[in-house]
Amino acid sequence: MSNKDNKIEAEMNRGFLQIMVLLALENPMYGYMMIRFIENIGYSVVENTLYPMLRRFEKNGWISSSWDVKHDRPKKYYEITNEGKTVRNKLLRIWQKQNGVITKLLEEVKNG
Repeated sequence: MSNKDNKIEAEMNRGFLQIMVLLALENPMYGYMMIRFIENIGYSVVENTLYPMLRRFEKNGWISSSWDVKHDRPKKYYEITNEGKTVRNKLLRIWQKQNGVITKLLEEVKNG
């Protein structure tokens, strides 16, 4: 894939990943766990994309975090807040509307 293609894909993925993260955090997860979870459902995300997003979401009040220090390696767990659920639901409605429009457009183009 060319650099130009990567930029196009990155732009499309930004909003999609936000919805996925807010959906995934219905259950508390630490960063690496979230990366594996998302990969297991067939999508790829890198740490350099995920962690800044998590910090931004926490700053916005959409997620909260807490440290688990019971084990050898402390882990920072993230979980969606009520405000985050509201944002997630709004994003899902937008995505569903956009998906419906694209589906109709594809049908129109196909049927010419």
